[in-house]
Amino acid sequence: MASLELGRTSIRSYAFEIVNYEIERRLLPLLWSVAGNEDGVLDLQDVFRRFSFDSICRFSFGLDPGCLELSLPISEFADAFDLASKLSAARAMAASPLVWRIKRVLNLGTEKKLRKAIKLINILAQERHRHKLPISWPRHSCFSFNQLLLAVVQPPEGGAAIRSEADKIIGPDQEVTSFEQMQELHYLQAAVHESMRLYPPIQFDSKFCQEDDVLPDGTFVQRGTRVTYHPYAMGRIEGIWGPDCLEFKPERWLKDGVFFPENPFKYPVFQAGIRVCLGKEMALMEFKSVALSLVRRFHIELATPCPIPRFSPGLTATFGSGLPVLVRGRTIT
Repeated sequence: MASLELGRTSIRSYAFEIVNYEIERRLLPLLWSVAGNEDGVLDLQDVFRRFSFDSICRFSFGLDPGCLELSLPISEFADAFDLASKLSAARAMAASPLVWRIKRVLNLGTEKKLRKAIKLINILAQERHRHKLPISWPRHSCFSFNQLLLAVVQPPEGGAAIRSEADKIIGPDQEVTSFEQMQELHYLQAAVHESMRLYPPIQFDSKFCQEDDVLPDGTFVQRGTRVTYHPYAMGRIEGIWGPDCLEFKPERWLKDGVFFPENPFKYPVFQAGIRVCLGKEMALMEFKSVALSLVRRFHIELATPCPIPRFSPGLTATFGSGLPVLVRGRTIT
């Protein structure tokens, strides 16, 4: 039911309007406010986090926290989401599940903090139930934006190819006006998928076997077994992606200039089968909208070169030291 609801044209159009409002009214004005300032370093990871949280709240809860206003206000709700994500992920890294379960029963340490964060998040959940609003904005957004910058926006050749396609399909001084028009940008679609192949927002994930089963290679999996797969590693395996698997190469997704998706079990960034992410198409629309808006308007450079990003643990990957950048404006041609 949720999949059918989120696939409706009206829902997709509503999501498109929300994303473009955030871009036009908040993201772009913020970037223009620092563009050209020699000492104006901006943490783009924090900006993307705010952008994602505003979009999530407006779409899923009908509330606007205004995290991306020019003053960059502190949001208790956004901080609670981040904290709950990190502490939930920390459970999986405990030596034994008994550790966090005992702490939860006794309301101690990280479990006490997690309970407090969830209590605050529940306020938003109650608003969703009261308004009967759908909730399926994916948890990929912030980190995927980071990787779009590193892999697509920052390198001159990546941005140039996206601009060239947009000028041809949309027009040099025109904006994308619909969800459907965005689908016509095949190179942009390929670049987004390629950036997430190399840097998936969820680097590994696990499922628990409900019944005894046998994998396609004949491996027996006993009921209750935890099975973990690792999209980050899979994207770097030569046997899956070929000898150029470590290269950023959007062309691998194109045939005669047309985007062709890969088997989701080969590319499980959005999971696969009955577990596929319900908000996949809306997430891709969001990533593409942001990437296109940035490459057509700005030159963005890392304030400090970071050839090997250091990740911070959580349900989704983030950079431990943020993503400080310098922003310069460019003329749309």
